[in-house]
Amino acid sequence: MGKLAVNLSGMTLKNPLIAASGTYGYGMDYLDFYDVNLLGSFAIKGTTLHERKGNPLPRISEFEGGMLNCVGLQNPGVHDVIQNIFPKLEKIYQGQVLANIGGFSIEEYVECARLFDTQPIVGILELNISCPNVHGGGISFGLDIKSACEVTKAVKKVTHKPLYVKCTPQCSDLAGMCAALEKAGADGLVLCNTYLGMRLDKKSGKPILSNITGGVSGPGIFPQALYKVYEVYKEVQIPIIGCGGVTSADDVIEMMSAGATAVEIGTQNLIDPLCSVKIIHELEEKCKEYNIEKISDIVGRAHR
Repeated sequence: MGKLAVNLSGMTLKNPLIAASGTYGYGMDYLDFYDVNLLGSFAIKGTTLHERKGNPLPRISEFEGGMLNCVGLQNPGVHDVIQNIFPKLEKIYQGQVLANIGGFSIEEYVECARLFDTQPIVGILELNISCPNVHGGGISFGLDIKSACEVTKAVKKVTHKPLYVKCTPQCSDLAGMCAALEKAGADGLVLCNTYLGMRLDKKSGKPILSNITGGVSGPGIFPQALYKVYEVYKEVQIPIIGCGGVTSADDVIEMMSAGATAVEIGTQNLIDPLCSVKIIHELEEKCKEYNIEKISDIVGRAHR
């Protein structure tokens, strides 16, 4: 293992950089920019049991600190991903991905997980109980500890792969939620998904987004996301993937120092498609500058 290598529940990553779901498609869109094998890994677009068209336009709005989105889990459905997308992906990507799973019922989550569990290219299941842009699913599970634990236990029964739960920062007791998820069988956590927000049109005074609200992401939420990772790390023993507003190698080092074993890059991929590769190169230099022998050594050092 090299200086930047990290381990997530037995899945070894050459570096801690993971492209976040919803900002990276299925990796193939980035082939014109760089070899996607340079990444530690990436999370595929959030996938549901059946095809979803997503929310109507407009569903993106920018602001000074980042952006809001209400895409609404647009995806072709798990069967299409397995039958048509994975065979293409396996030709260009030699590693394993995180399969981000969305749903509107426990049964849907379970079936998606069962199908993805059979796929060699999937290394980790990322259980998304935190999407704020759909009605009747996602965040509905992530706000209630009992519901979150029920879906986690149910999915855990049908998979042999590590199960990481992606949580919402909207949860009133996130540390308590994550501790309960660990007891329910979660192998790891992804902290956190987007915050809920809105924008208004200056002329009409009406909401810009078709969904009225959307998920807030980008550098403006980094300090809040960092604090969530720091707080949860004190309450759990399972690995954390930190995300939320990461734009630089220094941000990655902060996230890992707070308790993250790996870090997801989201909105910045949309601003600068080369950002992940730049950050990987920057990490090499920062390790020299800060006298870090192995990046994995700094995980949780803010608590020591």
